[in-house]
Amino acid sequence: MEKSTTREIFYYKNYYLDFFKKLKPEVKKKFNWTLQLISVIERVPEKYFKHLTGTSGLYEVRVEVGSDIYRVFCFFDKGQLIILVNGFQKKTQKTPANEIELAEKLKKQYFNELAESESRVQKKK
Repeated sequence: MEKSTTREIFYYKNYYLDFFKKLKPEVKKKFNWTLQLISVIERVPEKYFKHLTGTSGLYEVRVEVGSDIYRVFCFFDKGQLIILVNGFQKKTQKTPANEIELAEKLKKQYFNELAESESRVQKKK
């Protein structure tokens, strides 16, 4: 029996895919499993998907394999649509500020490009 999707997950440009390509096979497998989990269950445990306080609505997809910890930033667009952006291997307790800043920049860029494309569509009408 196939589970229905609760959320759709998209990649913004190649940020996530470039990160994913560099991962070890067992980490890729765990990311795929975690993203599948996020897409199908109603209430995702914080262990796998957590809102980042002090941000403009950023979340992190959280993966641990052995003693290695990985994070991928994402945000919502139009309700249940999750947009994945940059990822990194976490080596310290605190999330690096430059990674959060990059995710904030990519989120802003995403919505600016979306607004521009919607504006072009409106002009054609």
